[in-house]
Amino acid sequence: MNRVFIGSEALAAGELTEHELRRWYRPVYRGVYVAASVDPSLGDRTWAAWLWSGRRAVISGLAAAALHGSQWVDVGEPIELIGRNSRPHDGLLVRNETLISGEVTKVSGLPVTTPVRTAFDLGRHLRAETAIARLDALKWATFFSIDDVMGLACEHPGARGLRQLKAILPLVDGGAASPKETWLRMLLIDGGFPPPTTQIPVMDGWRILAVLDMGWDDIKVAVEYDGDHHRTNRAQYVKDQRRIRRLEQLGWIVIRVIAEDRPDDVVRQVREAIRRRTSPRSTVA
Repeated sequence: MNRVFIGSEALAAGELTEHELRRWYRPVYRGVYVAASVDPSLGDRTWAAWLWSGRRAVISGLAAAALHGSQWVDVGEPIELIGRNSRPHDGLLVRNETLISGEVTKVSGLPVTTPVRTAFDLGRHLRAETAIARLDALKWATFFSIDDVMGLACEHPGARGLRQLKAILPLVDGGAASPKETWLRMLLIDGGFPPPTTQIPVMDGWRILAVLDMGWDDIKVAVEYDGDHHRTNRAQYVKDQRRIRRLEQLGWIVIRVIAEDRPDDVVRQVREAIRRRTSPRSTVA
């Protein structure tokens, strides 16, 4: 018997008795069960949602993004389905939307919207700020073309949320390695700076010294988001400090941003660094 299963099918096959089903298993969704001792993963809940639909729906939204390798999807996120079953159910979101040829693929045995269709849905259904972060994460995990998503919008001219989708797609960047990096990149763009390049490789002779989160390599100004691991992991901290010193020797200004920094202070530091580098007396090594 599978980890997640339809209770009535297990009973009909003689794999369980009704007493065993009630005693040792619990429902994930109506009629779909998992062992009572198991804390269902996002994957378990995705399978359960598909079974709940009678194996007819297509996995979409964040659950589809996770199946395509996108990170930062919480286990408790509602599982989105495209199908015709509109019965309300906690933890499920069923959308009665149109799917055309080429918009569905198979991942781990499940019917899932393709990366392009998944991007199309995320960009329409989520708040703009959240959608950009989710699209960044999806593009980091799996290739999809922004032009292809725009083309899909032409195939669904009456779809809800197209205006927002078209507005945010030019802002998507697959070089953001985390939602915090997306937040930082958007802070810089909203602050009036030219869109920064992401994942900038810096060579030190024949070897790569660093891959910087974002910045402007023509003037050697970089901005990096430091997560907690930079402070809690001593070996990583020492490595980062040595790397920063060498970057400075090579002429880079590197601004380190932490969660406690005020956005206005970050923008001010970046503006001062760019001013230093673009003043008539400035020279870049």
